[in-house]
Amino acid sequence: MGLKPTQYRCASESLLRRLRKEGTMPRIHPLIDLCNGISMAFAILVAVLDVARIEGALQVRHAEGSERYLTFGGGIEHPEPGEVSFVDAEGNAHARRWTNRQSGLSAVRDETREVLVVVEAMHAGGADDVARLLDAIAQALREVWSVEARTQLLSATQPAFGFP
Repeated sequence: MGLKPTQYRCASESLLRRLRKEGTMPRIHPLIDLCNGISMAFAILVAVLDVARIEGALQVRHAEGSERYLTFGGGIEHPEPGEVSFVDAEGNAHARRWTNRQSGLSAVRDETREVLVVVEAMHAGGADDVARLLDAIAQALREVWSVEARTQLLSATQPAFGFP
């Protein structure tokens, strides 16, 4: 991915390090807590985005440097040119460094009604691990909220997933 592994830790690694150090995880939102737990169990990145905050199509692409990224502290940053980001039609970066850093703009809130869950794995066997992780999330959504998830594994031959 072109990132320094100790400077930009992936979310699942950061969660595991925090759990090991503090012995507990903070409560954020029931869905986020669930996805964080599954992310740690599989040691795979899981991002959860509020669909209502995404304008138009969401692309995974190299940043130009003009995209706007809202930090959780309320500040605006611009991804470095070439940095892989999740960018919508309005130029909002909803995630940076793949999904290593999610934006405060599309963070799940109490009023969130529809989410896009993104799971990433680039290791050998990653596609199989992602499929199992997605099944675990879908099962948990059915059991906890009686919600049916629609999933799709993206690849070079299947590069798009349509959502409202």
